Amino acid sequence: MHNEAGIQPITLLGSDDCKPPDIINSSSQCPVVLVCEHAGRSIPQVLGDLGLSRENLNKHIAYDIGAKRVSMMMAEYLDAPLIMQPYSRLVIDCNRPIHSEEAIPIQSCGIQIPGNCDLGSEERRQRIEEIFVPYHESISTLLDQYNREAIFSIHSFTPVLNNETRPWDLAFLFRKDTRTSHSLSKAVREIDPTLVIGMNVPYSIDDNTDWFVPFHGEQRGLAHSLIEIRNDNLQSEKSCREWAKLLSKAIRKFLDEMYL
Repeated sequence: MHNEAGIQPITLLGSDDCKPPDIINSSSQCPVVLVCEHAGRSIPQVLGDLGLSRENLNKHIAYDIGAKRVSMMMAEYLDAPLIMQPYSRLVIDCNRPIHSEEAIPIQSCGIQIPGNCDLGSEERRQRIEEIFVPYHESISTLLDQYNREAIFSIHSFTPVLNNETRPWDLAFLFRKDTRTSHSLSKAVREIDPTLVIGMNVPYSIDDNTDWFVPFHGEQRGLAHSLIEIRNDNLQSEKSCREWAKLLSKAIRKFLDEMYL
């Protein structure tokens, strides 16, 4: 993206832009690390609004609705470190490999993203080096500290996509580490048996489309799960707090079982 004078900036993030990521409880020695790749919907000033309306930037295509609030509350209950990406997934998706077409999407849910069309290599490099890399380097730094046992990524999903209803209140996504997600699911069912829980829905983990599970979970051999909450369950502060309490209780139970 070029500025009004037609000159490509040397850096993507200016002095008035926040520097990612956002970190809470960075000095915590909790064995759990929490991450939220799609917490924010900020866009670097030089990119304007990516050619999108405010209405579209408030939709799920730009960020995971409610995920930031739930993540922050979980960090409070668990006294765990939390790393959040403040920039919209439309700038660069931090849960996608950088070679993926979905890393810097040109369309999402049928909505064209004009600001992502016809990007040059330098513009891509800026988004990778100034947003994607610092986020994941910060996660790696926290995982290297103390005796970390598990890492969880908090997301939300839409109730309907492409006219298909998604009935799950909550889902756990995983691949090789089957134990963690199944243990969390069992713990959640014991707390609230009325919830509809899915496994590896509404998405599945793949090397070509996912980053958190393959890179931070599997490569390190840590217990891990990508946790998805249907976003109509996260419409108020109260509901977000209830979900944060529920998931924190499930994680504590899982940790207790790990040490048995």
